[in-house]
Amino acid sequence: MRTMMLITIVTLITMGVAKSEEKTYTVTDTVNTVKQIPSNVSNWAQSEWTDIKEFQKASWENGKKQNAENWAKIKSLFTNLTGQNND
Repeated sequence: MRTMMLITIVTLITMGVAKSEEKTYTVTDTVNTVKQIPSNVSNWAQSEWTDIKEFQKASWENGKKQNAENWAKIKSLFTNLTGQNND
């Protein structure tokens, strides 16, 4: 119970401090922010595109490696089966 009250008090104090530090925005600030939206979106999209390409490249390389390992296991299975029949 004490822990819950302590958490509540700390939260209220933190919210009060955050509220007291509010910034007022001017019309010029708002206009500049709105003007930056297209470039910000473009930069974000380019960054995401780059991240996706890097992720896909790594995934394909990992998939090729796993595929090669699986084929090697399958081939060794049949090699072992044919080798056991010859003994």
